[in-house]
Amino acid sequence: QVQLVESGGGSVQAGGSLRLSCQASGFSTSTDCMGWFRQAPGKEREGVAALSPGDGTTQYADSVKGRFTISQDNAKKSLFLQVNNLKPEDTAMYYCARSPYRVCSLITYHYTSWGQGTQVTVSS
Repeated sequence: QVQLVESGGGSVQAGGSLRLSCQASGFSTSTDCMGWFRQAPGKEREGVAALSPGDGTTQYADSVKGRFTISQDNAKKSLFLQVNNLKPEDTAMYYCARSPYRVCSLITYHYTSWGQGTQVTVSS
């Protein structure tokens, strides 16, 4: 049974940092595309970062490039998102997700397994 459980969210001031974690089970994180997404109230869910298996190629949304870093520990089946220099517009529920596609992307519908989310709130 595929399961994804996020943690690490919280409330921070602008400029602060958090490290989001995602614990996976029921599949191999070393062979599947993994990604982080976020959804703010009243907005569509959007891709933030993705990590390709094998070569570890990363992709980032333009809005987070240079501030967010995606990484994983395959031995522990864990995915991470280091979020630095947070801005109020980063406030959202952040989700970890898994895609069965061979080509990884930030396209939401490519991801078929989702966690319950962890809330990030950034105050100015």
